[in-house]
Amino acid sequence: MANQTSKSESGGQPTPESIAHADIVPKVWLSCGLAALAGLLFGMDIGVISGAIGFIVKEFHVSSFVEGWIVSSMMVGATIGALGAGWVSKTLGRKKALLLSSLLFLIGALVAVIAHSVTVLVVGRIVLGLAVGVASFTAPLYLSEVTPERIRGTTISFYQLMVTVGILAAFISDAAFSYIESWRWMFGVLVIPAALLFFGALAVPNSPRWLAAKDRFDEARDVLSKLRSTSGEVDYEMGEIREALELEGEAKGFQMFRHNPNFRRSVFLGVALQLVQQFTGMNVIMYYAPKIFQLSGFDGTSASLWATVVTGLTNVLATFIAIVFIDRLGRKPILYAGFFIMAVSMAVLSFILHIGADSTVLQYTAMGAVLVFVVGFAMSAGPLIWTLCAEIQPIQGRDFGIGASTGANWIGNYCVGQFFPVMLAGIGGPWTFGILALVNALFIVFVLKFVPETKGISLEKIEKNLLSGKPLKQIGV
Repeated sequence: MANQTSKSESGGQPTPESIAHADIVPKVWLSCGLAALAGLLFGMDIGVISGAIGFIVKEFHVSSFVEGWIVSSMMVGATIGALGAGWVSKTLGRKKALLLSSLLFLIGALVAVIAHSVTVLVVGRIVLGLAVGVASFTAPLYLSEVTPERIRGTTISFYQLMVTVGILAAFISDAAFSYIESWRWMFGVLVIPAALLFFGALAVPNSPRWLAAKDRFDEARDVLSKLRSTSGEVDYEMGEIREALELEGEAKGFQMFRHNPNFRRSVFLGVALQLVQQFTGMNVIMYYAPKIFQLSGFDGTSASLWATVVTGLTNVLATFIAIVFIDRLGRKPILYAGFFIMAVSMAVLSFILHIGADSTVLQYTAMGAVLVFVVGFAMSAGPLIWTLCAEIQPIQGRDFGIGASTGANWIGNYCVGQFFPVMLAGIGGPWTFGILALVNALFIVFVLKFVPETKGISLEKIEKNLLSGKPLKQIGV
């Protein structure tokens, strides 16, 4: 590691401009890659039920409501896990929270594999949900705290990329095991990445910002010195962390939420952002893609599952758009484009289902609409909302704020998983997807009015703007 201090021309002290051009040390990328394994498991757990649910319904002869409960039970566990992860992450640290999530993934997968009743399967799904909740809370938070601001959006987007890779891996596994109709093997493959996450989490350092919040400044500096290329960069960042801790005073977590109206604004914005992400309809596509393709005219379980694999691959590839451009173009321009694309594609799908996909051209047009929707989500709301939620919370309230927003994500996710089959059966596909088109159009207005641009701004600067009372959409200025 380099020991020389980055200096300005005038006074010998590091400046934001000089630090912006410092090298990224390999340990940063290694820590991000290992933490992002949590995203891989997150994605696999989302994707596995898409192919498994048809065989589960066939084996246990369940109703549409019970089918929705099997799918959404994971979200119940994830909500509890996300809310509990705030305490675990704050008390024990981000690293131990990642270790806990890996163990829960392992236990939940094994319970699902041996399940011989709907009740036991739901228990396994809830445990898997606990793991997903802890991972979805901790991984973006950890990444935001160990990476320099100039690549923060890229690294958190890489976490989302791993989510999409996990979804694709689950879709491929589901399609392969569909030939032997073994939904148990579909769940069994989760054991391998769970073990990898456990050993990977053992290797990553603690978050320097968590250590500083625990008054362990020497340890924080030691970790930061391994994650930054110059001593000047370490000095500058430690100074910002100390200033942020002094600015916030003694109130932390829920007490800060009660007494600080500016902090309440960031919590409510984080909650709103996560609900926006869920009600785009992306998880409708992920959980029920085979059913949607069957509605569009793709006959047979294997055909619809392989069409779902194409959806997963599109999801992976489109996430690279966010990784490449998030720290170049910024968050808001990409969100505008994404919501526009999602609104138009859902409107097209609604229209095709209304007139009936009774020809090959219309069937593939419907599939194209789904794929374009996935592109819109994967390049925008998927990675960028996790990024924003990790950026807008002040350090002393970060665990509480991100816990609240992540919990909201899974409550919204539960509503989607539980009620989509009922909604689809009640009002039909054309109306269901037409409503999703309208909702995505409205989200463009939400971004315009309330969402800040945080590209290239340090967490501490965003926090200072928030706590000084600036309007939410200006806290990244």
